[in-house]
Amino acid sequence: MSKYVKIVDKQKPLSDGQRFVRFWNRAFKGEMLVGLWLVLKEFCKAQIHTVQYPLEKLPISPRYRAVHELKRLLESGNERCIGCGLCEKICVANCIRMETSYGEDKRKRVSEYTINFGRCIYCGLCAEVCPELAIVHGGRYENACEQRASFSLKQDMLTPLDKVLNGQDCEYDGVGSVSIDADSKIKITPLKYLQKEENV
Repeated sequence: MSKYVKIVDKQKPLSDGQRFVRFWNRAFKGEMLVGLWLVLKEFCKAQIHTVQYPLEKLPISPRYRAVHELKRLLESGNERCIGCGLCEKICVANCIRMETSYGEDKRKRVSEYTINFGRCIYCGLCAEVCPELAIVHGGRYENACEQRASFSLKQDMLTPLDKVLNGQDCEYDGVGSVSIDADSKIKITPLKYLQKEENV
């Protein structure tokens, strides 16, 4: 039977100079010196890149998915939501709750609409599935609050009526909006065919 032979490499003890060089190589590598050089170079330029946040805000993309907005009709100011419940069904975080009822004119209306922003993952599915473009993602990304009850208020999401009637509101071009060539992609309804026959 063969036996394993252990070979011990005998190394010479390091001198004080060699120990100092080894310490220098381990503690101060080239990456650290490059980083320090970049910091000193930017420090000497004295160009301030800091944004004073409460007073200055960076522009965000129109497709940014921030806190939801419930839109109104631009002509009458009525709420666009028809209470179909598609946003409630498609919500993967199960944070949208809607209660509907029938008004005096026998039309369906939304009596309560809440979104729990503490659970919302801002995926944008509710805005994409809405057939009336009633819910969109706005540009308000500051939704911090001290109480959970403030996370789901319909009054905070609904567009103010005076803003709509004064003409300050416009169609939103963010998540959930209609594309530019949407009219060419929509099929003609049977009622449109009847109108064409009447005109001829």
